[in-house]
Amino acid sequence: NRSSDLVFGLGALQVLYCPIEVREAIPEKSQKVKQLGVWCEREEAGVKGAQLIAGLESGRYVCRDIGGSDPERMSAPHVANYVLRNFARTAVQVKVYSDPAVLTRCYPLLSAVNRCAAGIERHAARVIELEYVGEGPTDQTLLLVGKGVTYDTGGADIKAGGIMAGMHRDKCGAAAVAGFFHVLSTLKPKRIKVIGFLGMVRNSVGADCYVADEIITSRAGVRVRVGNTDAEGRMVMADLLCHAKEKALNETNPQMMTIATLTGHAVRAVGPHYSVIMDNGPAAKKEIALKVQKAGDLMGDPFEISTIRREDYDFVAGRSEYEDVLQANNQPSSSTARGHQFPAAFLIRVSGLDQHDIHTETQIPYSHIDIAGSSGPFPGVPTGAPVAALTKHFLEGR
Repeated sequence: NRSSDLVFGLGALQVLYCPIEVREAIPEKSQKVKQLGVWCEREEAGVKGAQLIAGLESGRYVCRDIGGSDPERMSAPHVANYVLRNFARTAVQVKVYSDPAVLTRCYPLLSAVNRCAAGIERHAARVIELEYVGEGPTDQTLLLVGKGVTYDTGGADIKAGGIMAGMHRDKCGAAAVAGFFHVLSTLKPKRIKVIGFLGMVRNSVGADCYVADEIITSRAGVRVRVGNTDAEGRMVMADLLCHAKEKALNETNPQMMTIATLTGHAVRAVGPHYSVIMDNGPAAKKEIALKVQKAGDLMGDPFEISTIRREDYDFVAGRSEYEDVLQANNQPSSSTARGHQFPAAFLIRVSGLDQHDIHTETQIPYSHIDIAGSSGPFPGVPTGAPVAALTKHFLEGR
């Protein structure tokens, strides 16, 4: 059937990907084959299928370029330059924020993570905002926030014992958002508006790094006590999520999402090949997680579904009158009960999305996607998850 043809085509193209470092250093190796044939019963269907496969793969290519490249080739400034070049003369509008004063004022939690790297020009943070508006009246607005930690040392809670290798892949969430926008620029779906935020930050260690016990007030006015500097991903995304929430309140039929290689617990819970998706109340009412899972099953981009429970909100509640929220405990997520669910509760609480839950008049559907397992093996090439599933669910028929 059509879905299996797409999956076969995408599988072939996955192994034909050539890393950007190789393409730039050894151009003659950049093309592994000269032509790829697709068999089909009807020529018209084959042409349409090939166009869809090419559009999807172009997005996954961007995702792999950003997500898989080393921490210097795809440092935050280089990611910004790559994105600007990639979307020049397309329907995707790009804004890049780099001024330290702006980042501190607008994204204080992200700026705390950036503090140590900010003094090194080639490592300094970038916030990248993307926007696509399809032709025709908009009936759906999708707002995406991607974690783009270009390298994660763990910060002051350093990743010791040989577990730091591979942490350049902690930017695959932001890479997936950029990849999805490339699909938008290629397929040009109608009647949909998509807004994206990429939080590109290096979690460095040094004299100016943020530390546990600091209390930082988020963009939404929530006082956050840092529990572990190696839980930087939720810090990077929370203020961006708040910014996206502010936009969602004025948009048509909004759906918000965060995408991140966030927790080792997600890998322990569901294995190394699956994304985990979980909804807030308004998104659960619309069965977003279930629908995305079904789309992923058809596209070879599989998901498991988790649930955000009251215990997750209890876990991140402040332990004293000093703070409203605790960012993390001081144990690895993989050895913490509900280690991939409570970070979603943190994001909801710290961004102010808890003020737009199912019991309010201004409900905003929100789903969190943890791709720590599905983003791909290291050593190896990123998979491009969850670009295919999101394309299937949100763009089919447009």
